[in-house]
Amino acid sequence: MGKKSDPNSKQLAENRQARYHYAIESDLEAGIMLTGSEVKSLRTGQSNIAESYASVEGGELWLINSYIATYKQAGVFGHEERRRRKLLVSRKELSRLWQAVGREGMTIVPLSLYFNDRGKVKLKIGVAKGKKAHDKRASEAKRDWGRQKQRLLKQG
Repeated sequence: MGKKSDPNSKQLAENRQARYHYAIESDLEAGIMLTGSEVKSLRTGQSNIAESYASVEGGELWLINSYIATYKQAGVFGHEERRRRKLLVSRKELSRLWQAVGREGMTIVPLSLYFNDRGKVKLKIGVAKGKKAHDKRASEAKRDWGRQKQRLLKQG
């Protein structure tokens, strides 16, 4: 019998361009501090993390420029769509991220936003180094060759 999918776990937003523009060295799961109207809006699936990034400021990790649509039923108790949101990681992970960003050309990129199996909103972030144009072309050629190889194997 197949694995049952959990009704609580759900992919909300994915940063598909991140793996194209950056070479991801490591990734980790972080919690995110949200208001009630933000969680309700996420349940309807209205979010975007494509233009966002994470930053270590004042000993805390922040998600900057992420978009969560306003929840109409919240009325005056709603939220700001592109506000800074605090990310929750352990002190050990925070110091590792801070040291990684201190190195040349490293940045913290959000990869995906999702509800985990317990119904909590989580953000998968990656420590990444920006790719040069020739690196992007090489990874594109590798991906195309993989597709071509699959086609050839399928034909026999």
